[in-house]
Amino acid sequence: MAIPDYQSLMLPVLRVSAEGETRVPAVASRVADELGLTDDERDELLPSGRQRILHNRIHWAKFYMGKAGLIDSPSRGWFVASQAGQALLATKPPTIDLKVLNTFPSFFAYYSQYASKSGTDEAPAGVAAAASESTPEEQIDGAYAVLHAALKAEVLQRILAQTPSFFERVIVDLLVAMGYGGTHERAALRLGRSGDGGIDGVIDEDRLGLDRIYIQAKRFAQHVGVGRPEIQGFVGSLVGLGATKGVFVTTSSFSTHAVDYVRHLPQRVILIDGERLAELLVEHDVGVRVSRTVAIKRLDEDFFADE
Repeated sequence: MAIPDYQSLMLPVLRVSAEGETRVPAVASRVADELGLTDDERDELLPSGRQRILHNRIHWAKFYMGKAGLIDSPSRGWFVASQAGQALLATKPPTIDLKVLNTFPSFFAYYSQYASKSGTDEAPAGVAAAASESTPEEQIDGAYAVLHAALKAEVLQRILAQTPSFFERVIVDLLVAMGYGGTHERAALRLGRSGDGGIDGVIDEDRLGLDRIYIQAKRFAQHVGVGRPEIQGFVGSLVGLGATKGVFVTTSSFSTHAVDYVRHLPQRVILIDGERLAELLVEHDVGVRVSRTVAIKRLDEDFFADE
């Protein structure tokens, strides 16, 4: 089954914490067993890769119930159901969610402070984040993924609108940014000037020039894929030059036959399609720049630890 959202986890978390002081990992293990989650689901990470989804959702279930006074935190990293939490469980609620929490004065006050700061009748960002089925981290990661995908698509569109020579410069900039070619000037001299059939350029793999990588770059529209014949022609050129390493870059995609073909070659041939190209350009800041940096801060538990 899918991992429940953090509101659905509130009741199971409160039940476990009613048995005595506990921590998020222990609660996660108990809840996962009760729900029959698979090992993959237990270990599934947020898109940021920094925290398990189940742990993150349990954390926020605990946090919001703490704001309602249902959970106490007696010491660092530990929590337990409060008297109010025990009393709520005694009523055998079918579920606990934000609507239930809003009936508790402390949580209502917590909610209301955001509304008073917004100056409008609409729910402000803090309340909207709490009311969502996703945790704040999941919403941040989701928004980042949308912006990241849109940026990659725009990068490819802009490259397709430029000249072939511009595309060659993009490849030079990317390879240098990735650490190949030594210097930009040296890489530029090598790339795009080979003149060998099926080869658009050659670049040093390292700064000493101990090995070389041969490049083929095709600026194709996204609906025009690269097939096995094009790859075979490129590999034939590598064989003729006695080369063992090659990179075929395209703004479009590779056919299944092309991908299967390179898997069984004695030469090391890397295929970079439009999706991967855009990913690398964004990762290495080629053609893009940072627009805004948002720092997400957490409580420093060590600072508040007992001496």
